[in-house]
Amino acid sequence: MPGVKWLERLMNTVADRGRELLGLREDESRDGLPDLCRRLIAGRGEASNIALAREILQRFEMLDEQDKTGFLITLAEEFGPDAGRISDAVAAFRNDQPATLVRLLEAVEPPRQELFRRLNMAPLGTASLVAMRAQLLDRLGDHPLLSAVDADLRHLLASWFNRGFLRLQRLDWHSPAVVLERLMRYESVHPIQGWDDLRRRLGVDRRCFGFFHPALPDEPLIFVEVALTRTISAEIAPLIDPQAPTSDPDAADTAMFYSINNALRGLRGISFGNFLLKQVLSDLATELPQLRHFATLSPMPRFAAGLQRLLNGEIEDWPTERLDAVLADHQAALAQHGGEASPCAALRQLLSAPATRDEPLLAEPLARLALVYLSELKQPGGGCLDPVAAFHLANGATLERINAFADRTLKGEAQSHGMMVNYRYDPDQVVANHEAFVRAGRIVMSRALQREYDKHIAGKH
Repeated sequence: MPGVKWLERLMNTVADRGRELLGLREDESRDGLPDLCRRLIAGRGEASNIALAREILQRFEMLDEQDKTGFLITLAEEFGPDAGRISDAVAAFRNDQPATLVRLLEAVEPPRQELFRRLNMAPLGTASLVAMRAQLLDRLGDHPLLSAVDADLRHLLASWFNRGFLRLQRLDWHSPAVVLERLMRYESVHPIQGWDDLRRRLGVDRRCFGFFHPALPDEPLIFVEVALTRTISAEIAPLIDPQAPTSDPDAADTAMFYSINNALRGLRGISFGNFLLKQVLSDLATELPQLRHFATLSPMPRFAAGLQRLLNGEIEDWPTERLDAVLADHQAALAQHGGEASPCAALRQLLSAPATRDEPLLAEPLARLALVYLSELKQPGGGCLDPVAAFHLANGATLERINAFADRTLKGEAQSHGMMVNYRYDPDQVVANHEAFVRAGRIVMSRALQREYDKHIAGKH
């Protein structure tokens, strides 16, 4: 974006002039970051504030890891709200006096929020703050007090990156090289193995769309990859094979969403995916009106771990006796090959030797237990244990089909024993499905899966 580059140059010129006015020297000590932050919050001059903001961000990036942690802790400890001021504002609050509410809101806002707003004025300030939050997230486990700083950053970033500022862009082989390089770097669901692989994923029977923000014009914040096919795919390999033959997109009746990637760790927890999918669904329906089916081929990133807990009897509502009842019709075959009378114990034994896996034997039991995992296992606070399922079901998708051994990559085997899921988006049903899931926790399934659930899972005790 030429306009963005011109604005960056202008802001840097202003910052350089402001630096001279402030008397900041290149060799000045880097130990005064908190003092510079206080000066920035109190500052009034635009040029000097831009210079200070740039200086703070540049110095932060030059700190070693220990000093970065120390600075972030200082933000938590010294740039929070004043407890006494909050108490006074609460005591003075009157519901019939709007001015008292204004004073209360001003009191509870931490000074670091204003600091972050002013840091955002620096050239490339938004990108720097996104990167700062990524580094903060890496430290949250060891320093829980940083959660307050994270809450402030997340609050501001959610405002700055709301849907109104995002631009949907189709990406193809003619997109800027810097963007294509980042697609390869950020693709984490099904990694791209070089330029030839990328070129195939951007072929005429493929689509790739991403959201971009004016402050980060070369960064795809989130992107989705789509294959145009003649059927709902049950296996990932043909969709990501660099040597796969190219088909005619005008002959396709199905749009297969096979990879969705959030690119920037610093924007974790700020949702773009629901907006992206809805916009892409609309755009594809307009471009290719013959499309009749919109579906995903999605991973189950926590299935292997969840299944291990199920088979070990570690899920309170699902003792192994209940799980054995779910697998009762497979008991004889599993016992014969697994050497255990209990289907759970036999399956656990069979899964411990993946090199000699009997796929025809395991396909149906694993698919049924995957249905238990998706429909029954919950997060501590409620909601699906599987994050991908939670995302698609909350967006109004139907749980369409569970595919055994659909992902034979090392990653797919490790995280889900190769299992994948089709979620189907029916434009006429997404609103009703969404309401059923978010209001009542009800998962809308295809007829085949609902029959499987009612026959083998519901009411098993």
